[in-house]
Amino acid sequence: MFKNILFATTSSALCNDASDVAFEIARKHNSNLYIFYVFGFPSRGFGPVTDFKTGEAKYCDQAHVDKVKEEIKKTYADKLTKLGDYVIETRAGVPHTEILRFARKKDIDLIIMGPHTRDEKEGLKYKSTLGSTMQDVAQKARCPVMIVTRPVPKEKLEFSNIVFGTDFSKASDAAFLFAYNVAKTSGSNLYLFHALDVSPRAGSAIRSQNEIEKNLGEVKEKIKDVYVNRMEDFDNYQIETLEGIPYMEIIKFARGKDADLIIMAHHSKETDQDQEKALLGSTLEQVVIRSSCPVVSINRHKKE
Repeated sequence: MFKNILFATTSSALCNDASDVAFEIARKHNSNLYIFYVFGFPSRGFGPVTDFKTGEAKYCDQAHVDKVKEEIKKTYADKLTKLGDYVIETRAGVPHTEILRFARKKDIDLIIMGPHTRDEKEGLKYKSTLGSTMQDVAQKARCPVMIVTRPVPKEKLEFSNIVFGTDFSKASDAAFLFAYNVAKTSGSNLYLFHALDVSPRAGSAIRSQNEIEKNLGEVKEKIKDVYVNRMEDFDNYQIETLEGIPYMEIIKFARGKDADLIIMAHHSKETDQDQEKALLGSTLEQVVIRSSCPVVSINRHKKE
């Protein structure tokens, strides 16, 4: 299912949870794993680069590259012994640009990342906002991006329970296909979920409960029409809808179903016309920050 996986790392403790997931998924699927590290970028196009792990300015010569690769091998030594094919790659440049360029070049099927920040003392920062590198990668990636912010037990990587959260956007269509393929391949329970947004807004009319229940019924029919009709003979699914603040309902639903994986569109339907410029949707961002399981962001169909 995942022939080529890219694990983007800063080789710091903040990437430990993501590294555990990346190595285990690569092992389970006998994938080619690329461990990818970006040094930084020169201030004037030449000279020393800023190392994103240490913050120090260093010349990126071959000796320094070899030293960093050796450090990465030591950091992940125990995990590397359990892998078949892996490659440690380094680049100097803007992190998200180099990650995306390499992912295109190697036809990566899945990018796995954790919270990216240079200073480990800022490790709790991602609990209120996500790193800019992760945001930028998710914004333009041509393949799914799995974001891991907490420890994940190995048994949870069987992906027995998958929650697909939809807002019926074009990006959600791509997210559905990925969720469906993973569920079909893994024999997972697939939950097709939509949270009806009843967040209070200034000047907006308050819907009655009868109206909300009518809307929920309409959403269920739309899920059947848009998604279920495309799943052929796959019947291991459930349609679920709830009203409330979307990210809170997704988190509560995923927790209640003991979800192993949440799959969502990168952005909302309002930004479908300009995917390359769409920022990470606020709902997805809040889900990533609070989820106890990995979250996959989908920007587009991979063929695009």
